Amino acid sequence: MQKQTTDSKEKLLEEVVVQVKSVVKVNKGGRQRRFSAVVVVGDRKGHVGLGTGKAAEVPDAIKKAIQDANKNMITINLMDGRTIAHETIGVSGAARVMLKPAKEGTGIIAGGSIRAVLELAGIRDVVSKSLGARTKLNMAQAAMNGLKSIKTPEEVAKLRGKTVEEMLG
Repeated sequence: MQKQTTDSKEKLLEEVVVQVKSVVKVNKGGRQRRFSAVVVVGDRKGHVGLGTGKAAEVPDAIKKAIQDANKNMITINLMDGRTIAHETIGVSGAARVMLKPAKEGTGIIAGGSIRAVLELAGIRDVVSKSLGARTKLNMAQAAMNGLKSIKTPEEVAKLRGKTVEEMLG
């Protein structure tokens, strides 16, 4: 994984290249080789994006992936500025990722592409478990889907027609 930083939209965004792989398409004239890149972009303050790109050269594929990641940015509400609000399971293809909030000081218990997504989102304490397929792209997408599905206590209270104080006890 390779890290870079860019300054776009007055936000300092960090980029992590999760995967670069060679892909081959077989044509009548022979094999056409291109490169596919998966990149995670985030500001460590609750904004994170995941993107993919393909090109004939590696740097071009990474550039395209970064542009795609910037387009697909999501915002996450962090509890106490460090963890997620509740347990969730994200799914993408055959990959399933379980994310659980953790006590302060636990750190990020996650591997590979899930760790990159969680770090760049600004989450500091979380436990994750990957279930099913281990494809880097699908694991990262599953983590993103899990983060998208998280509701804040205020949203849950509104759905139930109560106040946060009534729900807590």
